Amino acid sequence: MTSTDGAPLRPTRQRRAVIDALASFDDFRSAQEIHDLLGRRGDPVGLATVYRTLQRLADAGEVDLLRTEDGEAIYRRCSDTHHHHLVCRSCGATVEVEGPTVERWTRAIAAEHGYDDVSHALEIFGTCAACRA
Repeated sequence: MTSTDGAPLRPTRQRRAVIDALASFDDFRSAQEIHDLLGRRGDPVGLATVYRTLQRLADAGEVDLLRTEDGEAIYRRCSDTHHHHLVCRSCGATVEVEGPTVERWTRAIAAEHGYDDVSHALEIFGTCAACRA
């Protein structure tokens, strides 16, 4: 785990517990959900420490950070590939989707406005079939 300036962060017991919790699921979870999971496991880690650790991991590119429609940050371990997300606004279920058209559009818009070295994030919100039922 590294800080935003590239320096290694001290691997405290609390940081290791958060990283271990992230390794135990594949979907996105809020800091509060991760904090609750840690509590159920018997890992006493303060909520503020969970938030700080997740933010540092996100800054270092070690976790995916997604903002829900209502602005809540949710996290999961990083995927090895570039991807986009389809997110249910009711239950938060997340599906990775490929977007070659989005990639082309992003490059074209950037070039049109004289930008280079661009990056992007794309989340599409809707209601999944299970929530509609």
